[in-house]
Amino acid sequence: MGKPLFTGACTALVTPFLDGKLNYPMAELLLRRQIEAGIEAVVLAGTTGESATLTDDEKLELFRRGKQYAGNSCKIIAGTGSNNTARAVQLSIEAEQAGADALLLVSPYYNKSTPEGLIAHYMTIAHAVSIPVILYNVPTRTGVDIPVSVYKRLSVIPNVVGIKEASTDITKISRIRMACGPNFGIWSGNDDQIVPAIASGANGAISVLSNVLPSETAAMCRAALEEDFQTAAALQRRYLPLIDLLFCEVNPIPVKTAMGCIGYDCGGCRLPLTDLTPESRKKMEAYFA
Repeated sequence: MGKPLFTGACTALVTPFLDGKLNYPMAELLLRRQIEAGIEAVVLAGTTGESATLTDDEKLELFRRGKQYAGNSCKIIAGTGSNNTARAVQLSIEAEQAGADALLLVSPYYNKSTPEGLIAHYMTIAHAVSIPVILYNVPTRTGVDIPVSVYKRLSVIPNVVGIKEASTDITKISRIRMACGPNFGIWSGNDDQIVPAIASGANGAISVLSNVLPSETAAMCRAALEEDFQTAAALQRRYLPLIDLLFCEVNPIPVKTAMGCIGYDCGGCRLPLTDLTPESRKKMEAYFA
């Protein structure tokens, strides 16, 4: 295993809709904005991209178009996780064929897999593809917190290259780094912990905030990676009020509202997600006023 797949900020991109269908021109505009801001990688059809309500055909078309547009200027990471291992395998194979540079695989939700089940799930997918695989731990959404011992066992698989860690235990970053070695990628999945995570050994973040502030999020990550923690911490504090707003209700409801506030109409969310409440919308609009 060599250097991490990417360092700094990667954006978990929202999926724009128009009249209930994917808005591909807007998706291209959003991707262009990320590339121009210097973002090295984006996740398409991740949790923030409403993967749970996208069809497999929609996801694959998003991956194809995204890679065709981005070329070599930005890595396209395909969200292909599922709580059905066979489905995740098939979608991952097709995502690789569609040109995805890597995969982001959320841990199986609802099933509440045992550690052995998690290992078997991820090994099965990783062995079915040749592109890099990033694990994704988000226990507040899945009901399971992947143990460090599972990361350690999976990290020996050549194309399992890292983890998006979105648990609330900041000390876990250090434990993963000690268990998995210096070349295993660790990316914070919590925008309010980007700088502490990098200080603890993370390589950057897979971010919701960078939908709204791509260049600023990249600058915060870069300062922390360069060990300029005075600058990095100041930026973390500066953007904390916006981060709080972006998670005032279930992601990605607030970030889609925020994108509209800055001039990118990404439509609403698909049911069962609904619009931001009037009270929260008022706060969001006031922030950008």
